[in-house]
Amino acid sequence: MKIYTKNGDNGMTSLFGGRKVSKDALRIDAYGAVDELNSMIGLIRSFKPHSSIDMVLHSIQNDLFVVGADLATPIGIKKLTVMRIQKSHVTALEKTIDSLDAKLPALKTFVLPGGSTNASLLHFARTICRRAERRIVQLSRKENIGESITSYMNRLSDLLFVLARYSNFIEQHDEILWTSSRKRRK
Repeated sequence: MKIYTKNGDNGMTSLFGGRKVSKDALRIDAYGAVDELNSMIGLIRSFKPHSSIDMVLHSIQNDLFVVGADLATPIGIKKLTVMRIQKSHVTALEKTIDSLDAKLPALKTFVLPGGSTNASLLHFARTICRRAERRIVQLSRKENIGESITSYMNRLSDLLFVLARYSNFIEQHDEILWTSSRKRRK
């Protein structure tokens, strides 16, 4: 099978089910941002984070593949069976967040993105996730995309934040705490 088909040379692409849309359509932008997030998580994993973090990231990558396929398949396509993000995916993220957060010191102020290399990359992934979430929310206002994708992406950005904190914690790297401009001027 060839990698290139030349079908998209005119700026159009096909969704699962065959409907043709412009490559700059909101749906394409949404699952493209999800693909970018998945690639970023792959980059993070190449830096060999702690095995407990890597295991979570591997699971997230698999879920993001489902998110992308879900977004690429409009609701109502009858001839295709595609896995869709479900409430159970959201619940699994919440359980992971709660488990990791219980091991961390309580937050008393905002945390600035940074710390160790892995934590910094996880914060960067969180910002990509938020952008993907914004695109998905835009799409959800125009088309039916199901009930769980926006919740999943919202919870995923929370998990990436907790993973960044957890990475700093297990690597014994201080978090960078925000200080207000009033405190800095004193």
